[in-house]
Amino acid sequence: MSDILIKGGRISDQRSRAEKEFDVLIINRKIAEISKKIRKKGVKTIDAGGCIIAPGFIDLHCHLRDPGRPDEETIESGSRAAVAGGFTTLCCMPNTEPAIDNEGIVNYIYREANRVDICRVFPIGAITKGRQGKEITEFGELVNAGVKGFSDDGDVVDNANVFRHALEYSKIFKIPIMEHPLDKALTAGGLMNEGLVSGRLGLHGSPAVAEEITVSRDIRLAHFTGARLHLCHISTRGAVEIIRKAKSEGLSITCETCPHYFFFNDEVLASFDTNFKVNPPIRTEDDRLAVIEGLRDGTIDCIATDHAPHSQAEKELEFTHAPYGMTGLETALSLIIMELINKQKFTWSMIIEKLNINPAKIINEKSGYLKIGDPANITVIDPEIKWKATPDKIYSRSINTPLINKELQGKCRATMVNGIIKHFDE
Repeated sequence: MSDILIKGGRISDQRSRAEKEFDVLIINRKIAEISKKIRKKGVKTIDAGGCIIAPGFIDLHCHLRDPGRPDEETIESGSRAAVAGGFTTLCCMPNTEPAIDNEGIVNYIYREANRVDICRVFPIGAITKGRQGKEITEFGELVNAGVKGFSDDGDVVDNANVFRHALEYSKIFKIPIMEHPLDKALTAGGLMNEGLVSGRLGLHGSPAVAEEITVSRDIRLAHFTGARLHLCHISTRGAVEIIRKAKSEGLSITCETCPHYFFFNDEVLASFDTNFKVNPPIRTEDDRLAVIEGLRDGTIDCIATDHAPHSQAEKELEFTHAPYGMTGLETALSLIIMELINKQKFTWSMIIEKLNINPAKIINEKSGYLKIGDPANITVIDPEIKWKATPDKIYSRSINTPLINKELQGKCRATMVNGIIKHFDE
């Protein structure tokens, strides 16, 4: 077993909001010492000068396409993409083929994740059988098998009575319902955000109110039932404001956004690049700024990737027929650094809160402050390095990102999962 010494990196202390230069010694796969100028012979040394040493990132929302579409992604390829991006834990959504709606599929995911042994993979169970929105799944069976939440992601649970019962049952198990808040009728046929840009481009729009109506409904039902509600991929100013008000009233609401909602606005759709076609759609500049402010003031708890791999053949279809989604595990960190750290002056402690501490609380995992005695789930970040996201540098099986061949700043230097180096960038 190889012990590790990480030398000279900056550790962000979430309690004091300060960054301090320390070494980190990992013995028997656990953090053994955090102090200055540690000297230890016979260990592997990582020079982290100029880098940030952070608890490993947790992605609450990704799509691994396994089972069903191994041509797009597998648990193994998705896990390799994850550790390359600094993520030590993935929560995979249930819109697989078949859906993650029974104990057998959950057991398969855990077996496969253990076999490849790259990062931690936690399944999210379907709220309804087959994700059809009609009958809730066997929550007890799925929780006993190890799911960390319930979602029909990719589809909203339209039936308010079904959603109410899902919330009520989730209380028994003290895990969240993770809703995809988009009204189906209002978004039908929507190819991008509805607004001035969609009118100019002649593309059918998906209005912001489709998200906001469902967010409002779900919050009222969460208040009525007293259950935990987590709202996925928040993208509009109105939704941020509704959630902010609910939180001020003490409701048990959490939410996430994704890097493409704070990095891009809907003007990028003028390129007709299908890699910008996502669901919910990339919104206006005003919405983008509202998402950033929601991250800053704590209204938005987490940054998730919504990593959604698709085959190149599918994404090369005409815009109307191309599927929704872009990959994000390997580029999320760069977008966070370029937009939030560099431009918006977020601190690393704020970012780590969104990428580790809050996500851990939501799925009832131990929060990731770097502490002596804890398993070493660590990400070492080089915030200054410039790199290009060329296809040969992508670990995912799919390259459906508008960032291919673009120059980015900031990269994961090393990722450790349970004290073992799973990714190292020389």
